[in-house]
Amino acid sequence: MTQANNISSHPITSKPSYAPTMTLTMAQQRAQFVSNIRQFFTSRQVLEVQTPLLSQAGNTDTFLQSVAAHVTYQDRPRTYYLHTSPEFAMKRLLASWQVPIYQICPVFRDNEAGARHNIEFTMLEWYQPNYSLDEMATELSELLEALYGHSVVMSHYRYVDAFMDFVGIHPLTASLPALQAVAEDMGLTGFDFNNADDSEENRRQSWLDLLFSHAVEPNLGHDLPTLIIDYPPATAALAKTAMDKDGNKIAKRFELYINGIEIANAYDELADGQALRDRFEQDNQLRARHNLPQMPIDEHLLAASNDLMPCSGIAVGMDRLLMVLTGASSLEEVIPFPSGQA
Repeated sequence: MTQANNISSHPITSKPSYAPTMTLTMAQQRAQFVSNIRQFFTSRQVLEVQTPLLSQAGNTDTFLQSVAAHVTYQDRPRTYYLHTSPEFAMKRLLASWQVPIYQICPVFRDNEAGARHNIEFTMLEWYQPNYSLDEMATELSELLEALYGHSVVMSHYRYVDAFMDFVGIHPLTASLPALQAVAEDMGLTGFDFNNADDSEENRRQSWLDLLFSHAVEPNLGHDLPTLIIDYPPATAALAKTAMDKDGNKIAKRFELYINGIEIANAYDELADGQALRDRFEQDNQLRARHNLPQMPIDEHLLAASNDLMPCSGIAVGMDRLLMVLTGASSLEEVIPFPSGQA
């Protein structure tokens, strides 16, 4: 048999261009995963809700870019925004109904791409009235146990301690030049967060975020699921603040990491419309300095915040959690059509 005949007798097969990146087996696992989450909340009498994907308001966060949608409303062109989280609308429901609620929905963040990022992804978000952040952490642990099928122990790790262990500098007291020098020593070059128009707090936080994402996050949650607690206040605009054991002001927030991947983000929710307005306006001022579009502030949320009971809320990246549960290495394995193929 000639080499040519040998090649032709074993044709190379490839997926058609329309084919999903997710296998049928993974799709079946995903369906069971979603079903298990719904069963978990049904058993706890947490109400499933559905809120609009489109909103007249946008997210003011400088580091989250909303996807704009140009629509016609009452015969007039309008700009709406696909939500980056269902949080704002869910808090309006929570202030009105005052019962535990959850939602599973697509969310959208512009210019997101990579093994763990996509413009459109799926979020689980829930709120518990009169829950402390510790009680929310316990419920998160119980959800993980239901999904893993066995008991789960989570470690608690202060932001300050994690930073000291993996960066070697105190994040709340280090000077701006010191933070920049450490970043450069670690090979994190080409970044410039020293815009003179920015406040010192914003500049410091930008360097902290860079160092945390590159030097700390990859090391978290490999032995046990890990909750990072006691964040700097600048990292959590919608969270209450408190003083830590060292007398530093911190945000009442935690994040869950598993295998170096950020999975969940929880707040002890701030119920103060004026404080939120101040933070959103500061965000927009910062956006202007970075040549980012000003985002309309959600007046409905501000009004609802004044009627919000004490509560805690949490957002879980469902695609990332499914990656962890199944051992997948990228989002493409757990969603059918990434943004580049949608």
